[in-house]
Amino acid sequence: MQKNIINTTQAPAPIGPYSQAVQAGNLLFISGQVALNPATGTIEATDVAGETDQVMKNLQAVLTEAGYDFSHIVKTTIFLSDMAHFTTVNEVYGKYFTGNYPARETVAVKGLPRNVNVEISMIAAK
Repeated sequence: MQKNIINTTQAPAPIGPYSQAVQAGNLLFISGQVALNPATGTIEATDVAGETDQVMKNLQAVLTEAGYDFSHIVKTTIFLSDMAHFTTVNEVYGKYFTGNYPARETVAVKGLPRNVNVEISMIAAK
């Protein structure tokens, strides 16, 4: 099976040896995104809701580049710096979907890149 590397300037450039996304057949595997503004490379959000919104916009940019959208998402993983953020993240995340929600897990971790509070990765299928 051939794999296709997906990259877009509309989402933050990888900060390590990985791709923004890899398409394999009809599956799209999107690397975890944090709240970096792709234009400035900085974290501009001042709260967890703002971070989550920027993360979702970054994921949307990668999906668009690959010809997918949120309706194609089958699985997400949400990493939080603290489970106390769960409700806020859930509210923002939910606004990007219209029913038929993907499978998901949400886990608290000890630390995230750039000391952010939220990182989300996704798998999409057509």
